[in-house]
Amino acid sequence: MLNKVADFIDRHQLLSRDGLHIVALSGGADSVALLLVLQRLGYRVEAAHCNFQLRGEESNRDERFVKELCEKHEIPLHLIRFETREYALQHQVSIEMAARELRYRYFAQLRDELSAETVCVAHHRDDSVETLLMNLIRGTGIHGLTGIRPRNGHVVRPFLCISREETENYLRSIGQAWVTDSTNLEDEAVRNKIRLNVLPLLREINPNVAESIERTAKNMEEAEKIFNNAVESVISSLLKPMKSKVFTNLTFFTLPVPELLSSPSPMSLLHEVLSRYGFKGAQTAQILACAEKGQCGREFLSPTHIVVTDRERIIISPALEPMKPLKVAEVGTYYYTNGVSFRFSFQDSLMVSKSDDLATVDAEKVLFPLSVRPVREGDRFRPFGMKGQKLVSDYLTDRKLNLLEKRLQLVVTDAEDSIIWLVGHRIDDRFRVTETTKKVLAISFGL
Repeated sequence: MLNKVADFIDRHQLLSRDGLHIVALSGGADSVALLLVLQRLGYRVEAAHCNFQLRGEESNRDERFVKELCEKHEIPLHLIRFETREYALQHQVSIEMAARELRYRYFAQLRDELSAETVCVAHHRDDSVETLLMNLIRGTGIHGLTGIRPRNGHVVRPFLCISREETENYLRSIGQAWVTDSTNLEDEAVRNKIRLNVLPLLREINPNVAESIERTAKNMEEAEKIFNNAVESVISSLLKPMKSKVFTNLTFFTLPVPELLSSPSPMSLLHEVLSRYGFKGAQTAQILACAEKGQCGREFLSPTHIVVTDRERIIISPALEPMKPLKVAEVGTYYYTNGVSFRFSFQDSLMVSKSDDLATVDAEKVLFPLSVRPVREGDRFRPFGMKGQKLVSDYLTDRKLNLLEKRLQLVVTDAEDSIIWLVGHRIDDRFRVTETTKKVLAISFGL
């Protein structure tokens, strides 16, 4: 078994000989075996144990066990206790999720403090098989059928090449005891149901079912490489950046609907695009349905991004923070949100600007203080050159602005909240420079 683990570590370049490696030590057979095997193979290791205080005296028993184990083998040990139930209640997550978040946050912090290279966890081949079956039961794509990866950032799994039985046999061969988490013997959790009920049934059909599923996972991993390469090529050709007219440091991405729908698998392609922005499968299906029906202006949210359907394209944007009005008491330079600044200045020249980022208006018609603010529902103005008023929303629709662009649209208003300038588009005709104008107020924006 030592040779098998050593070859697996070398093949996947998981551990260096001169670095420090933290082993997540629960006291169970897998983590105990991992700690002792890595020490036996000559790696410099320290152990970390988390007491989640969920099993009463049994949790304290585990803590005492790992202390004695590390003292016996002269391995430095780091201990921490968590109020797991309180954390789960406070963050409104399950006990399992709370324990996972607390554990990996602590491991990352400890790795930084010790300048360790990796955190080693004792997931083995059976864990990978169980994970694949869990994903299959819940519904998954090609990525969910590849099992557990040997490396995820600084977290490595040197035991994925061996089974649970092999770890226990190894410990028996060297006379090393371990502790058992009693909750692992209960079939309440999905993983335990698979381990205790499903896999034994599958072994009646095929005694080597774990090896067969592992081989399937490896085949899927190879197929995934081809899939990823093809998808990335298509995405790079279709997904295009789009800049906001005012907030030019905000980058949106657009995906053309006709090209998406003509691809061999629109659903798979859209999922690969949107999953990296935090969108789930059900949302992807809804977005694709809107695209197929040509629905415009539908909005979908992930924790970090917004997707909007717009005519013949899908637009992806970072989540936008609410924008507050900016008060302008006098001429000068003012800094707005997202790095945009506005400059207000008087000029004697009566030259009228034709630039989108500079407005020139009759200074005597402007009543300070001014404001820079987002467009509001019901805003009206008189576009330059027109006699009647028009809803700003209608004007922007006529200009074919999408929902996100409308949401980012700013106006400059006077003390009476009359729109002076629809920023980046047109001034209000009532403030235009005429032959009677004596002084001009110039308003510009930029980064």
